[in-house]
Amino acid sequence: MKFLKFNSRDLGIDLGTANILVSISNKGIIFREPSVVAVKKETEEVVAYGIEAKEMLGRTPETINAIRPLKDGVIADFTATKLMLRSIIMKVTKDFKLLKPRVVIGVPSGITEVEERAVQEAAISSGAREVYLIEEPMAAAIGSGIKIEEPSGNMIVDIGGGTTEVAVISLGGMVTSTSLRIAGDELTEDIINYTKKYLNMAIGEVTAEEIKMEIGCALPFMTELKKVIRGRDLSTGLPVKKEISSLEVEKAMKDSINKIIEGIRATLEVTPPELASDIVVNRNSFSRWWSINKKFG
Repeated sequence: MKFLKFNSRDLGIDLGTANILVSISNKGIIFREPSVVAVKKETEEVVAYGIEAKEMLGRTPETINAIRPLKDGVIADFTATKLMLRSIIMKVTKDFKLLKPRVVIGVPSGITEVEERAVQEAAISSGAREVYLIEEPMAAAIGSGIKIEEPSGNMIVDIGGGTTEVAVISLGGMVTSTSLRIAGDELTEDIINYTKKYLNMAIGEVTAEEIKMEIGCALPFMTELKKVIRGRDLSTGLPVKKEISSLEVEKAMKDSINKIIEGIRATLEVTPPELASDIVVNRNSFSRWWSINKKFG
């Protein structure tokens, strides 16, 4: 594989819906920040990106637009993505001097040709010399140490911010795969909708994500966790403080998590019997690659 022969000045980029990760050969991950950029509307000048821009979400004046330019694992706003990528590439390659880097970018397995071209064009216009795309499940397998060239079946479940990638890998390729546009962002939205319906309060995306990361669960914890949250009362329109439990969060996310489970089951149903048996034998070594922070995007 050509991208495995890159030198130390070449970059690997996980262009995620929630976070962007950049790695350099022999150095590992050198950049891991939210996929958010704040831009001046009139001049398209980048005001901030990453953590600093995320803190601006919902708090910017009319002259500045703080946005997440990727949705469901692909580019939703080409200009904003290009500006964000350019800022990040300039930051991580400031010591490269005149040599532009070659770049490998992870993309969802279900990406279309149009979406592939958009990713490549964004990277080239951001300063990359050459761009190579790799499907995210394959990148996850390589990164987690699976010997992908061997004739043995391994299943990868990659739950990101915008997509969940499920794939069975053997002999250096993906035998079967499923790309679901249900992942961390959908779970965050589930929590927002739950608080509206059952707690009669409106909360923002940042608060919902904090709930998900701190007390979110797919199965009940042995000890129920609780968190105090602040938002706006839908009846009075005034600020309000209420408590939400891990059981409530589990209930809020249940339908989306079940859809992810169904995607895994559907992938197994079309997996050749020999590879399915490998997965059963190797079940204790399943690799679950969480691409965004610790869990659920």
